Amino acid sequence: MPSVVHDTLNLLFRNRPEFAVEILREQLGVDVPVHAPAHLAAGDFNDRPSRDSQADTVIVVGPPHDPMHGIVVEIQQEIEDSKRRGLSRYAAALWLRLDCPVTVLVICNDAKVAKWAAEPIVTSLPGYVLTPKAFGPDLTPVITDAKEAAAHPELAALSVMAHGENPDVTKAFVASMMHIDRDAPQYYEYAYRLASKAVRRTLEEIMASTTWPVYSPFAREHYGKGLEAGKKEGKEEGRKEGRKEGKQETLTEAVLTVLDSRGIQLSAAAREHITTCHDLAQLNAWLRRSATVGSAEELFTPPDQPA
Repeated sequence: MPSVVHDTLNLLFRNRPEFAVEILREQLGVDVPVHAPAHLAAGDFNDRPSRDSQADTVIVVGPPHDPMHGIVVEIQQEIEDSKRRGLSRYAAALWLRLDCPVTVLVICNDAKVAKWAAEPIVTSLPGYVLTPKAFGPDLTPVITDAKEAAAHPELAALSVMAHGENPDVTKAFVASMMHIDRDAPQYYEYAYRLASKAVRRTLEEIMASTTWPVYSPFAREHYGKGLEAGKKEGKEEGRKEGRKEGKQETLTEAVLTVLDSRGIQLSAAAREHITTCHDLAQLNAWLRRSATVGSAEELFTPPDQPA
């Protein structure tokens, strides 16, 4: 069964196929068409009378009717010689399907595995040698600038996975969430899942000591409305109330957004408990915990009390 790390790495490419193109072009120097659309394609390859096989992710660069480049993305966490034959099959099958250049991109979270994955695969078919493009920790940039991390959030998540023991990397990643809109909870979740236990604790500590960003346009809009309503009243009381209501709606929406992005199910009662809370300190506490809890029950249980 695929691990959490395997599935999370795969999601980086399934949620934004362009990321595969960026790694190949900018990090590995592969000549993949630029300014061409990239989209997911079927990853099943059938070679009857043998069995069906499924690649982790298949991406086609170019219009569906005129493909320009095919990319097979495989996630590899350990050395498995039996997998190498499959990679050559995937590449050949996709080439036959698209009739255009094909690149196999292997994503690894271990440097030794990446070195192994980059070795040429010599097949028994004369002249057919596949050389996968492997991307591992050694090639992952150390991103310590928040703006750079915000501009390349998927790569920043990989940087946390590969170099998270560097405090500047984790600080830059968390700070970058302030520059990202509604997808910030999703990217934080990616990095958190990919990080080691020690780095996860670092991420939690940084989050607990900083102001969590306003993620969604909805929250930001209503935060602004609250402030504007207070200003129009022309009274200090109105301004304070507007600010409080705006902050409340901002925090409420942020809590729900984080939980939803992480797949945490909320009952109607739990959702109402959050949306009717007027205590800003409590909402802030829930927001910090929402990035790490595994259930709604855990969200409502203070850390110093048993769940």
